[in-house]
Amino acid sequence: MSSLPEGDPHLRVVILAGGIGSRFWPASLPSRPKPLLALGRSDRPLLVETVERALALAPVEHAAILAGEHLAAPFLSALPGFPSEQLWIEPRARGTAPVLAWAAHRILRVDPKGVMVSLHSDHVVFPEATFLSDVRGGASLAAREDLLLTIAATPDRPETGYGYLRPGAPLASNAGEPEAFRLDAFVEKPDEATARDYIARGYLWNTGIFIFPVARFLEEIRLHAPEIGDRLELLDGNEDGRFFDEVPSISVDEAVMARSGRAGALRASFSWDDVGGWEALTRTLTLDPMGNAFHGDVHALDTRTTVAWAEDGPIVLFGVEGLVVVRSGGVTLVTSRERAPRLKELLAELPAELREGAAGGEG
Repeated sequence: MSSLPEGDPHLRVVILAGGIGSRFWPASLPSRPKPLLALGRSDRPLLVETVERALALAPVEHAAILAGEHLAAPFLSALPGFPSEQLWIEPRARGTAPVLAWAAHRILRVDPKGVMVSLHSDHVVFPEATFLSDVRGGASLAAREDLLLTIAATPDRPETGYGYLRPGAPLASNAGEPEAFRLDAFVEKPDEATARDYIARGYLWNTGIFIFPVARFLEEIRLHAPEIGDRLELLDGNEDGRFFDEVPSISVDEAVMARSGRAGALRASFSWDDVGGWEALTRTLTLDPMGNAFHGDVHALDTRTTVAWAEDGPIVLFGVEGLVVVRSGGVTLVTSRERAPRLKELLAELPAELREGAAGGEG
């Protein structure tokens, strides 16, 4: 697997790939999580697209996928040629703050000047060239000013599934670097009325794409997240398993970014979507003239604003509107687009063998 990186030799990329993506059931299962689905703008899995972006930023020896042991085989199968040693196996699932601290510690050992870019394995960004330019500019700014940066996206709808950021004072940027600012506040997922108010007041979406000088990040953890920082010495002693046993499960937003005085953000020049559920396919796939988003062998007549995903035989739609219809792994799901974001409620009521996909699914 090759790459043509440009820019800073200290740039390191890690890819967070631990989630299942239950809102894409029945296509997404513990054995085939969301990053292995082709939910973006191509027929390739999201993980493959993310790795390609990572390798446009840094050589493969400076890129790593962070995931659990159970995902090693399916991930490496989806990425022929990706070196297995660059799949960093998390001893336990503990949230983004501990795993990024662990990754930063590994990077610091080999490159004290390392700047870590943290990507999610299940996001859609476009155009890619703009994304790469923003990240490179952000890495330059983070290193020069010794800042912890997140990337902020401009909202185009009152999304209730995202966290929001309140911009603060502008940060001085050099030519070619994106607009950047200090952060006044991180706010969690709002209801629709609050989301509309946030947008009117200039709040931005928190993409969860981070750019950290690793030395500064670990110092901020020691200063502001002692529940993790006090246990970093375990990593010094190569006691990674004990570190993950003893730290709490907490996000990097809560543990570090919301507490640190060195947190900032850059405004994305690219479009971003975290593809949170089936509804997102109306944004990531090309719609037909009736507003439908179809994947696979779908046949429709007099059908409007419907999402259909067929990978387990054909789907035929006639005279319906506003549905989500999925055939995968021997299971057929039919729901409304309105209820689709609440799939976790359905899964809680299903037998485990159905919920976890005993029948399997096509890859």
